[in-house]
Amino acid sequence: MARRLLEIARLLLLALVVAGLGWASARHVWQWDLSHGQRASLTPASIAALEALEGPVKVTSWARPTGDLRGRIAAFVARFQRAKPDLSLEFIDPDADPEAMRARGITLDGELEIRFGERSQRLARLDEREFTQALKRLAREDTGRVSFIVGHGERKSDGEANADLARFAAALAEDGLSIERLNLATAASIPDNAGLVVVASPQVEWSEAEVAALMDWIDRGGALLWLTEPGIDDGLDALARALGVARLSGRVVDGAGQGLGLDDPSFVPITEYPEHAAIRGLDLTTLYPQAVAFARLANAPFAATPLLVTSKRSWTETGPIEGAVAWDEAAGEFPGPLDLALALTRLSPGPVRDEQRVVVVGDGDFLSNRFLGNGGNRMLGTRLVHWLLGDEALGSIGEVEAPDRRLELSPQALGIIGAVLMVVLPGALALSGILVVWRRRRGGRQPRVAEKSDA
Repeated sequence: MARRLLEIARLLLLALVVAGLGWASARHVWQWDLSHGQRASLTPASIAALEALEGPVKVTSWARPTGDLRGRIAAFVARFQRAKPDLSLEFIDPDADPEAMRARGITLDGELEIRFGERSQRLARLDEREFTQALKRLAREDTGRVSFIVGHGERKSDGEANADLARFAAALAEDGLSIERLNLATAASIPDNAGLVVVASPQVEWSEAEVAALMDWIDRGGALLWLTEPGIDDGLDALARALGVARLSGRVVDGAGQGLGLDDPSFVPITEYPEHAAIRGLDLTTLYPQAVAFARLANAPFAATPLLVTSKRSWTETGPIEGAVAWDEAAGEFPGPLDLALALTRLSPGPVRDEQRVVVVGDGDFLSNRFLGNGGNRMLGTRLVHWLLGDEALGSIGEVEAPDRRLELSPQALGIIGAVLMVVLPGALALSGILVVWRRRRGGRQPRVAEKSDA
């Protein structure tokens, strides 16, 4: 009897434990990401984008109740809900009111609308990068306008040539910025709502009226990103003087590139950065082909902070870069370290912002379609633009990248893999072939045993 009671007590205790676990699992969620590279978790960029939205976010999905689409959408959105509990998800059956769906422009089963306050973004597929970019756009109080000046052979914001900036402009658009082209030959002045003006490596001289329009923008407190190149007569020396900088003659060469495998000394690598809000946390190498350096003028109206500084092994080369080159003081060449980019600030004379911001960079190639993907070039460019627009908090949100994209092997590991592929495997195949041939020949030489005849 006592034994039976003990068994019943054990069963009741087990039932209570199972019921308690079920109750706890229904009200609390515990999650451990044991995947390699934390692939099942949100990236830090996605979490930072969620934290930038102070308030509830509503996600609406127009998905039919049949099939497993709603389940996949719910599982995808749940990853963001765990980081932001006030992010809600609602499903609407597009077949319930087809006219309303057509009026709202819903064309895909499962299309998402992310709403924050009065602003909203649409998504056509489940992708963390696109979802996070939409969150970053929603975090902006207004759409930042970036106006690229055209008409002087500048790098085109919509051009696909190697020297153009279409990929960079697309990266800015992903961050919710509005990209525009502005021709000062036809526009009387730069509009007040331009946000940021970009002068991207003009190749021909500006007219006096165009220079006056740009100077008027500076006098009104406008933000400017000026990309310039060595040896170009663009007629913007008056702008440089107004900003308190001067472009040095010659191209910058830097021997530090040899340590990174760069054969051309005019390709300048930057591996260390000063502490500045525009580039805080940047730890990737950036590359600047054919750059010009700046000097800071005395009594300048702007306070200048170096953003990109070359190594001590650099100088401004005024002669042709052929064969062995060396610093020549007699030719008026300046030794390094040299300033390749400066952040300029002052109290704004305009009513829009308290601080006027300008960035001058002695190279435009680093943002071109050809070089944008090198190291941290893209990250640097987008951060500079966000800082100039006054929203460096959004610019500091990193890229959404798949983990473990790169396979890094030591020289010893590469040597072992090469030896296995080029020596061990071919040798093993050759040896197995020799053994097969040898066994067949050996088997063919064995004498046959004659069968006895009954005769």
